[in-house]
Amino acid sequence: MRKKLLLTSTAILFMLQPLTAFAVTEDEVLAVGKETATGNVFIWFLCAIAFLKISQKIDSFMASLGINVGQTGGSMLSELLVAAKGISSIRNITGGSSFSSNISSRSHGMNQAPLAGGLAGIVGRQFIQNTMTTMTGQTNNILGRKAFENSLKKGGDFANNITGAVAQGNISQIGTMTGAQAAEALTSYLGQTGMDNAPTYNGVEIGGGRIMGTEISTEHPNGTAFAMYHADQYLAPEGTYETVTAADNSTWYKQYATDSVERIPYMNETGEIAYHESIVKKLPDIPRRKDRI
Repeated sequence: MRKKLLLTSTAILFMLQPLTAFAVTEDEVLAVGKETATGNVFIWFLCAIAFLKISQKIDSFMASLGINVGQTGGSMLSELLVAAKGISSIRNITGGSSFSSNISSRSHGMNQAPLAGGLAGIVGRQFIQNTMTTMTGQTNNILGRKAFENSLKKGGDFANNITGAVAQGNISQIGTMTGAQAAEALTSYLGQTGMDNAPTYNGVEIGGGRIMGTEISTEHPNGTAFAMYHADQYLAPEGTYETVTAADNSTWYKQYATDSVERIPYMNETGEIAYHESIVKKLPDIPRRKDRI
């Protein structure tokens, strides 16, 4: 009985916290900033869902011991409906601004202490990790995908930081971002969303410290291959390159394909080896990684 009372009291105290988090006035939002307010509300919202799932596990365990308990939480469909309503509330509070956090440090950071930041930190890191693996096709987190897509439409920090974390991450752990959404993510990541005469991209692959694809722009109307290398992970490439600063303030070396002579050997009429030569566009050799020197 004492255990049940303790669990009930804990549940009541915990559930009072999210209600306080949602009672945000306009003056409070202005005082702390829209992004901070968004992050606080969103984390508490995720904590509430996590608490419901943990409570369900506790209920099942207690039931297995023969202790009758009330059912906590509901179906996943009901929780998704709650999630949608929570996101809508967050959007209304912040005037449409996106949830933002220092995702890049968290993603490489998976070197943080497992319990850093308490339950809110655990849930936040798990949400970020799930969103990253969703955008690389390894998992399918509906809430993370929707948050990413909504942020991407307006070049928001959340989408840009997720893109940057995937771009600089370990392919074996995170994977790569490809396809049409990767091209859109690159446009946002380079700060070109809504820009007049902005380049378009196709065949984009993002991950492992590299971004590669084809760029179509006023300088390259017929399209040309390009490659970008994260400056913290790669040495400067040989040949001509430019330095690009992305939305997360990371620095990248960017190179375009250049004219190169391609020689294809063949045997002529006299039985000697000769070559067919042609001019082709080719990317320079990939520079060396700093961690392999």
